Amino acid sequence: MAADIPLGDRLDDDDYPAYTMGRAAEMLGTTPGFLRAIGEARLITPLRSEGGHRRYSRYQLRIAARARELVDRGTPIEAACRIVILEDQLEEAQRINAEYRRAANAGADSSGPGSG
Repeated sequence: MAADIPLGDRLDDDDYPAYTMGRAAEMLGTTPGFLRAIGEARLITPLRSEGGHRRYSRYQLRIAARARELVDRGTPIEAACRIVILEDQLEEAQRINAEYRRAANAGADSSGPGSG
């Protein structure tokens, strides 16, 4: 499957599961146990290699890094995961809202006075 995708595209893909658990933990300055815990809390779901090993994407590492920041400040891991999920949902809702506003403004501009 991955062999069908050109290497350059895989390297640029934020969702490509490029990092092993050990490498991901090293990059985040945490432990594999932390990554397992946020997986159990359903913050991220790593993909599995053919051998069953966890693989993480850059997007997942950014999410995990945000959870780690909260945990480092004393937030319980379950609460940190919920906060990150809610932040992600809010960001997506704001993005969709902005798209609707742009579309509404574009429609109003094209149907306003002098447009006919």
